[in-house]
Amino acid sequence: MKPTIEYADFEKLELRVGKVLEASEPVWSNKLIEMKVDFGPEIGPRTIFAGIRKFVQFSDLIGKKYVFIVNLAERKLGEGTSQGMMLVAGDNNNHFPLRVDDAIAEGAAIR
Repeated sequence: MKPTIEYADFEKLELRVGKVLEASEPVWSNKLIEMKVDFGPEIGPRTIFAGIRKFVQFSDLIGKKYVFIVNLAERKLGEGTSQGMMLVAGDNNNHFPLRVDDAIAEGAAIR
């Protein structure tokens, strides 16, 4: 388990619902899936990379809504840049993206 943090540290995270519009497997990586994710009118679309390629078929992500962190600093990954992070649950053998109900609007805050 990681060290205990203060609530103020948790408050720094901006967790939002995003709808995956496009997803693909970049030819330069065997771990990553590249996604174009819509976060609604306030944030708009962003490119997100997730290291879930061996656990999830990229095509299964398209059109579904998941939980993302949207206020991380951009991070260069191979030939691309990720503008956030998809939250997943799992262990070394499986990773499951945290899916939300389709009735929740893109960009909705997670509290």
